[in-house]
Amino acid sequence: MASNRGIAYLEPGKTEVQDIPYPEFELKDGPGVNPDNVGRPVPHGAILKVVTTNICGSDQHMVRGRTTAPQDLILGHEITGEVIETGPGVEFIKEGDICSVPFNIACGRCRNCKERATGICLNVNPDRPGSAYGYVDMGGWVGGQAEYVLVPYADWNLLKFPDRDQALAKIMGLTMLSDIFPTGFHGAVSAGTEVGSTVYVAGAGPVGLAAAASAQLLGAAVVIVGDLNEERLAQARSFGCETVDVSKGPVPDQLEQILGLPEVDCGVDAVGFEARGHGEQASTEQPAAVLNSLMDVTRAGGGLGIPGLYVTGDPGAATDAAKEGSLSIRLGLGWAKSHYFVTGQCPVMKYHRGLMQAILHDKVDIATAVNATKVSLDEAPQAYQDFDSGVAKKYVIDPHGMVS
Repeated sequence: MASNRGIAYLEPGKTEVQDIPYPEFELKDGPGVNPDNVGRPVPHGAILKVVTTNICGSDQHMVRGRTTAPQDLILGHEITGEVIETGPGVEFIKEGDICSVPFNIACGRCRNCKERATGICLNVNPDRPGSAYGYVDMGGWVGGQAEYVLVPYADWNLLKFPDRDQALAKIMGLTMLSDIFPTGFHGAVSAGTEVGSTVYVAGAGPVGLAAAASAQLLGAAVVIVGDLNEERLAQARSFGCETVDVSKGPVPDQLEQILGLPEVDCGVDAVGFEARGHGEQASTEQPAAVLNSLMDVTRAGGGLGIPGLYVTGDPGAATDAAKEGSLSIRLGLGWAKSHYFVTGQCPVMKYHRGLMQAILHDKVDIATAVNATKVSLDEAPQAYQDFDSGVAKKYVIDPHGMVS
């Protein structure tokens, strides 16, 4: 049997490369695996040789110790790979196919999947609707920051690229289809972005940059990105965004300097529960700060897309309420302005084929927008530390040296 290696979470601030079991067509017991999933047969699955797998800000929440992730959990839900073996129940996906793997694990059979809500599949996670690879409380499906990974329901989940050589040539963009590009796009779409919109994206991390690029793709007139990190703001400006430094004064005032108005049509929260305050409070963690700011600056009748992660368990939170995801949100303000909110996991399959076409036909350069940066599997623990320091890079792990 072939060997396998993967990136494991050890303790807050620390990951390491470990020897891990080679995938089989059965979910085995291990760190984070729900007992009801142990022994689950996967005849509908495929084993992939990982071509690329990315470090995500959601991974970073776990590595910082801000979730209940167990020691030795194998990380990684952003996966692109080559099919090297299929189970007896796989009919259409073939060995040799290069495919994008949506981070949502979905069965394709339940009510939610049939209604395109693949982020809340009812059948893959005994804990709650919705599942993902290598993530806490998501059923225990082994993560893909590894050399090889098992993908269940392969015919349903895998997006096959039409041409192998073309896919490998554009892999640094296509690797973003597993999560952050559809997630950013979902944030922009669900906020109501359309031709001529003014859009404010809170957060200049990779998801925020992907949301900004998505807003441009959707025809926004002006895209403004807010953050505390000047390096990340510079990255947003590099592809035509306006920016505001939220530590340097009220966001409405800065928007008015750009637009002539202190508000925008659409707001996107690409930060989530580790948000910090604005202005003089920028050094203090305030998990509701971004949501409240977005309600303040989004016009009456506008929408808020919220792809930023919020959790039900945060042991590192400053208050007991925040530890269970209870935040001091100014819902009255949102109600008074007739805002609508769209939250939750992005249903990747709703968007990824169209975004694949945009990449393949050079309608968007998402790899450049998020500053995609290749590292080896052995370099990944250091990349986690660098990413946590705030560098304006999206780290792409290349376990087999397949990225030119």
